[in-house]
Amino acid sequence: MAGVERVTVTLPHELVRDIDRREKNRSKFVAEAIRQELDRRRRAELRRSLQNPHPESAELAEQGLEEWVRGLPEEDAGALVDSSAGKPVQWVPGEGWVEGRE
Repeated sequence: MAGVERVTVTLPHELVRDIDRREKNRSKFVAEAIRQELDRRRRAELRRSLQNPHPESAELAEQGLEEWVRGLPEEDAGALVDSSAGKPVQWVPGEGWVEGRE
C-alpha cells in the first residue's frame, strides 16, 4: 500500500490485550493514538510559544501590525495582511497575548 510504512514496536502484553478488546485493527488504533498525541504536543508547543515568543516576534508585537504592513512592498501588503480581519491583541510581558488592549 502506498504511503504506508511497516514499523515494529514492542508493547506490554496488558496494553495489547486492552487494545484488542476495543479495536480489531491494531494498526489503525495505534495510528490514531499517535496522531492524537502528536496533535496534543503541537498544541502544547503552540501554547508555550505564545507564552514565550521568540524575541523577533516580541519586537514585531511592540512595533505593531500597521507599522509592519507599511514596511512591506506594496504588492505584498494587500495580499498578506487584512488589517480589518481578526481581533486586536497586544503582547503583555508575563501575561502573553491579551485581546483588546491598547
